[in-house]
Amino acid sequence: MAEVDEVSSAPITPRPAAATPRPPISCPPSQIHSPSMSRSPLLSAGDHPGGTTSTALTVKTPNRSRFSTPRFITPLGSPIRKALKMTKLDPNDAWLPITESRNGNAYYAAFHTLSSGIGFQALVLPVAFTFLGWAWGTICLTLAFLWQLYTLFLLIQLHESPETGVRYSRYMHLSIATFGPKLANWLAAFPIMYLSGGTCVALIIIGGSTSKMFFSTVCGPTCTVESPTTVEWYLIFTCAAVLLSQLPNLNSIAGVSLVGAVTAVAYCTMIWTVSVAEGRLPNVSYNPVRAKTQIARVFELLNALGIIAFAFRGHNLILEIQATMPSSEKHPSSVPMWKGVKVSYSIIAFCLYSLAIGGYWAYGHLIPKDGGMLTALYAYHSQTVSRSILGLISLFVIINAVAAFQIYGMQMFDDMESKVIKKLKKPCPWWLRVIQRAMFGYGCFFVAVAIPFLGSFAGLIGGIALPVTLAYPCFMYLKIKRPQMYGPMWWLNWGLGVLGMSLSGLLIAAGLYVVIDTGIQVSFFKPH
Repeated sequence: MAEVDEVSSAPITPRPAAATPRPPISCPPSQIHSPSMSRSPLLSAGDHPGGTTSTALTVKTPNRSRFSTPRFITPLGSPIRKALKMTKLDPNDAWLPITESRNGNAYYAAFHTLSSGIGFQALVLPVAFTFLGWAWGTICLTLAFLWQLYTLFLLIQLHESPETGVRYSRYMHLSIATFGPKLANWLAAFPIMYLSGGTCVALIIIGGSTSKMFFSTVCGPTCTVESPTTVEWYLIFTCAAVLLSQLPNLNSIAGVSLVGAVTAVAYCTMIWTVSVAEGRLPNVSYNPVRAKTQIARVFELLNALGIIAFAFRGHNLILEIQATMPSSEKHPSSVPMWKGVKVSYSIIAFCLYSLAIGGYWAYGHLIPKDGGMLTALYAYHSQTVSRSILGLISLFVIINAVAAFQIYGMQMFDDMESKVIKKLKKPCPWWLRVIQRAMFGYGCFFVAVAIPFLGSFAGLIGGIALPVTLAYPCFMYLKIKRPQMYGPMWWLNWGLGVLGMSLSGLLIAAGLYVVIDTGIQVSFFKPH
């Protein structure tokens, strides 16, 4: 026993500096992480918190009994192991635009949510009222708003899991965790990318055509300066959007989103205020438009619901916006995120109801189907409303379109750069990032020129995007949170999820029927 004691009490042999084990990449134990998204590591592979390398201690090892309690089952063992489990980081997270910076707050969340949640799609809400009428139009708009606000709350709660330490920083990753990789690609990949890429194309169409209107308004009827063509205006708008898209990450465009949010609220308020102030048009009718056949009438009603669904966009960006916030066990990101969302959606509700009710009151069944309120304002009041007001409204629409392009494009930029990072195993070079974002912007420009009548598919687009907004979050909650079977939350989410999927199928069919039955003025490569 003396020999054993002598050996056990011998000092530890110091290791040379080169053999000192390198500390792993880690973060504070309370930080909830994202397993497959980017997160900036707090320590590099060879750094120490104090900037020095720890050396081995030369203190004698105390004698141990062979019956002593192992360290890993001491009372502190479980929390430490839990913390270590929660601090595993994917180094790629620090290199991707969405999760490169995690210093967001409730204000940033409100700016991003408001900029992405309101825009040109709200201007066509009075078109839905022409088929639904006053009562059913208001009821459907209210139910859709409450439904999407509930699913928005679910997504915010599902963003992070304190039990597993997983943080789903992108909508697609939460879809994979719910449906599996293969099924998620079929169900979620196309609608998500369509919402982002398709919205950017629509923004180029709106921004380019509004730029042409702005030039004509400011220049006046006696102007002798030749206006650029519509395609050239599309190109001018795209160049501005591509130039602004070089901002590196989602947090860096918070100021851009603030400008976009302010201008969106401003032009929505100005449009419905001017329309109401100018009074109702002569011979306005509020009787719902009825088709000749019963089948056509049903499909037109469903298409109107699709237009309302199209007005509620932005759910595909909520998880990405929340991913820009820091999160810990004591201060989860869901708290400031929900605060920002409540403020932004209160403003969104005010704008949507004002546009829908005020626009329908002013124009009734005479509201243009293409362009909605903005087109009606120029068509019916261009001679009576001051050119400065019309020009200011057009300018706000252009600025908002440029700002919204950034937040919807960021999701596509993140997806493109993730593929590069997986191959290179290092951050995407700045020159490659510039090329990729420019290629995306000018690719959207090409589609906008090739298919300038994309806005005529508002009902169809609403049907395609509806599951992302109203159905999938309910199924995600059931799979991840696992509420009590046959309990209130179980029935509520199953009912809303199945109803959302069924309604999506009906809206897609109705959108296709309306497009085929009413006809679309197809003008490939002929924007006007």
